[in-house]
Amino acid sequence: MVVQVRHLESGIANGHKIKGWADVDDRLESLDLTVDVDQSRIALLAQEDTDGDGQITIADKGPKNFTLKAVDGQEAQITGTYQLAILLQELALASRAGLEKCQILGKRLVEGPVDRLTRLIPETYWTSLTRRLDESTIAAAGPDGKVSGGERLHIYVPAGVPEQLAYYNELSRNKPELNLQVTQIPDASEVSKSLRQYWDTPGILALAMDTEGDDIRGLDYTVPGYRFNEFYYWDSYFCCYGLLEAGKIGTVRGIVRHMIFQIDHYGCVLNGNRAYYLQRSQPPFLSDLVTRTYEHLVASNDDTAIEFLHEGILAAIKEYHNVWCCEPRQDPVTGLSRYRPKSAGVPPEVEKGHFDWFLAGPAKRHGLTIEELQKEYNSGRLKDEEMDNFFRHDLAMRESGHDTSARLVDAAADLATVDLNALLYKYETDIARAIKEKFQDALTVPAGVMPADHDSSTCNSAYWEAKAAARKAAVDRYQWNPETGMYHDYNTVTNQQTPFRSVTTFYPLWSGLASEEQAKQLIEGMLPQFEHVGGMVSTLPLPGSSWLPRQWDYPYGWAPHQILVWDGLRRYGYADHAHRVAYRWLYLLTKTFADFNGRMTERYDVVQKSEAAVTDGTEYGNQGSKFDGVNIEGFGWTNSSYQYGLKIIGEKLTAALKAGLAWEDIEGASD
Repeated sequence: MVVQVRHLESGIANGHKIKGWADVDDRLESLDLTVDVDQSRIALLAQEDTDGDGQITIADKGPKNFTLKAVDGQEAQITGTYQLAILLQELALASRAGLEKCQILGKRLVEGPVDRLTRLIPETYWTSLTRRLDESTIAAAGPDGKVSGGERLHIYVPAGVPEQLAYYNELSRNKPELNLQVTQIPDASEVSKSLRQYWDTPGILALAMDTEGDDIRGLDYTVPGYRFNEFYYWDSYFCCYGLLEAGKIGTVRGIVRHMIFQIDHYGCVLNGNRAYYLQRSQPPFLSDLVTRTYEHLVASNDDTAIEFLHEGILAAIKEYHNVWCCEPRQDPVTGLSRYRPKSAGVPPEVEKGHFDWFLAGPAKRHGLTIEELQKEYNSGRLKDEEMDNFFRHDLAMRESGHDTSARLVDAAADLATVDLNALLYKYETDIARAIKEKFQDALTVPAGVMPADHDSSTCNSAYWEAKAAARKAAVDRYQWNPETGMYHDYNTVTNQQTPFRSVTTFYPLWSGLASEEQAKQLIEGMLPQFEHVGGMVSTLPLPGSSWLPRQWDYPYGWAPHQILVWDGLRRYGYADHAHRVAYRWLYLLTKTFADFNGRMTERYDVVQKSEAAVTDGTEYGNQGSKFDGVNIEGFGWTNSSYQYGLKIIGEKLTAALKAGLAWEDIEGASD
């Protein structure tokens, strides 16, 4: 059923199934009490946090009725999970600030979850997730909780930026309390020759800085949050959706410059700016981020917009040719590209013991302990073909961003995936359009940007339009399946489409690669299968198999997939579907936030709208679900999906969301 937005006002006005988000006592709105922070917080947790996780949620079995006592003897009754959780959050914030007493205002306790999230994301979450690699925040940006030794502050600086090397060496001397270790590494063309030596000494990789005279300053960027305390490629891209909505254009420009810096000095935009990520990238989104940011700059009458676009498009061209459309990532037979990084070895960022089930066999074969095996293999001294094949696919899966998913296990490096080729088609069309419309159809390119066989110092739109047409033809030939009515990943070794059904089949809608007929088949045939009560699910179960679902599989949904599907549906004229799918996701996020002490997590169970939506789940746990009292970060791309999603659904559906209407309630209101 397609529900028209015009029906909502009557449905809300008539109170059709309106349950609201919580039993909010509006009488508290004028409350203004000064309380003892620690005394109040300890008493509240003792009474209401029955499972001892430092939060107040619907899973707790307390009375859900707390007497808040002010220092002047006044009292107020705070009832219900949501308001008690808000009280705890306000007390936790005061405690973190070192306050002995704080003011509790009723307007905060009665603030609805949609309004609260809309306020917190730009005011608090983005601030908490913002980093700079200079004296101001390097102590927070440097540590890495994922690896042994990651607590040490160690920065690697590429040879091409001697001014940064001088800056960090001086910082190390002037601030001995930082215990900052500084190491220079070769630039992109040479770093691969000594890559393995950096795996045993974890550290952060330098990013772009501003230099004016003798002053040098780091540029802002955002991290995903929790265990992910570094610059990630596609995480940063999706964070920019929310940052742009929040008006943080300076941070977005900094993120673009960091991406360009990495292409120039590390050879690609890295999976993350840690030494062990060298030569491993992530899903490419630079061309879209550059054009999207350019449009915001133009709208604000920024006179540097065209310069920004020029620099960004040149970097996207360089990345396209030197990373994604050459060996080893490009398949010479199909012309399609694969996730296939040049890095090798056992990735150190995984949780301890993650690979023990596999490494036990090679360790026994070589007469070594698992720890000894990893050390010898990562050093390059031990050769093992079985391990080479296993980690070639594992590292490719990590480069895809979908680590881990059953559709990629033991196959990723051989797969021309739908997602990657749809993204590269977007590069081709973005670059063609920019050259034609903004650079008089002749873009001068420096040496090293275009392939060696390109016989001109310029390129025009026709060159890129031909690239796009060739890729579409290859995708239609190898990846589109008219019988299933969807796109499939293509195995370049077995020369077959894979049977897995992934939400990435909708990427061609986002990039504009699908024909109108293909889009129609996808939306009519596949959208109902992937759409669930909480939004779009990552994969469908594989019929007739005993596959082991991973975190990027059914029943989980992720923010980047939701955003790309929304925009893809709107691009092809299916705005009503986009509104519905976005609303489902926003409702799930809002319900989780209201029921679980303000959680905003990395992923959600979109199939069942219940407590299972925020359980720790598979692999390393659900980031954003564990905190003490108050969530001050959200989770990067989830924050963005909320801000951007509200823009997608518009004012009337946002009003329905604030009223606590599930999509099923809205359908009923429109009958």
